[in-house]
Amino acid sequence: MRVAHLTTVHARRDVRIFHKECESLAAAGYDVHLLVADGSGAEQIGGITIHDIGAVQGRIRRMCLQPWRMLRAARQLKASLYHFHDPELIPVALLLRWGGAEVVYDSHEDVPRAVMSKHWIRPWLRHVVARTFELFENFAARRFSAIVTATPHIARRFAKFNARSIDINNYPMQTELLESRCEPMGDGRAVCYVGGIGKIRGAIEMISAFEQIDATLIMAGAFESASTEAELRRLPGWSKVDYRGVVSRSQVREIMANSRAGLLFFHPEPNHVDAQPNKMFEYMSAGLPVLASDFPLWRLLLEEAGAGVCADPLDATAIARTVGALLDDPVKGRAMGALGRAAVLERYQWAHEERKLQSLYEVVLG
Repeated sequence: MRVAHLTTVHARRDVRIFHKECESLAAAGYDVHLLVADGSGAEQIGGITIHDIGAVQGRIRRMCLQPWRMLRAARQLKASLYHFHDPELIPVALLLRWGGAEVVYDSHEDVPRAVMSKHWIRPWLRHVVARTFELFENFAARRFSAIVTATPHIARRFAKFNARSIDINNYPMQTELLESRCEPMGDGRAVCYVGGIGKIRGAIEMISAFEQIDATLIMAGAFESASTEAELRRLPGWSKVDYRGVVSRSQVREIMANSRAGLLFFHPEPNHVDAQPNKMFEYMSAGLPVLASDFPLWRLLLEEAGAGVCADPLDATAIARTVGALLDDPVKGRAMGALGRAAVLERYQWAHEERKLQSLYEVVLG
């Protein structure tokens, strides 16, 4: 049976879309097609056929032009089920649904809450945009065949409008766990942060914390902007930063192997507090203790697993104390890392979510 995944925003080899969902469905026997918009052309990878509608420059052009190109390409496929991943494709998805196809909306984030963190939108306008979009999203959710979400929190929100709302969590795949095995932990006083580097992801507070302690912060990832990079490099704590740039998965493994902990001090933005960050599970799967923001959900996850410690993400001194205490007690750090890895191997892995996704498809397709 032919199924198609649609995205105008994500990369063709996006971990959630391609490596987890599409590969799992292909392994289950579906004829899987992935429609992307990156300008890199058509491609066949294993059991997945990739179609490219072409790239455009600029956010406005992408949001205005690409959905209709995607609609034309999707209709030509004549799939039994369309599974789309971008909010800007909701109008396209509604048209496909009204045309008789089964349609699944994959909500990767709580978009109305995410809008409140978009600092390029004027503060007064954020509330208007967030509320207007939420009303439209709820209207559409009632009409889709099912809703897939990246966290239980988002699934609970959609369950009020669609009984087939299910969380498919971004837990690591078994192959990722094997590749991420990073024992023994580094013997130096280095900890790491791997991911997008920006202000609401705690970059200023993390770097400032290292002014106060004898330790090194290994950072890897892209800066949110050139101005943010310049601002961070001017901080006194930058002298303690070992910045590696944008790195490969093998380089991430090397970084984690030379670190004593993984940091995750996101700010308490609406879209962060109830999220299950992929990076937390990646650190845990690598056998690293996690030092993270003191959000109720994150604290619960780490305390249940015994895998880390939380601190106020807005307080550089609190972060410094937390990092310093862990570095001063390597035995405790190793124990937390081992417990975190065990929790991922037992509970937090993609195999469980794969079965949920395949079961949902069976129900929707009858």
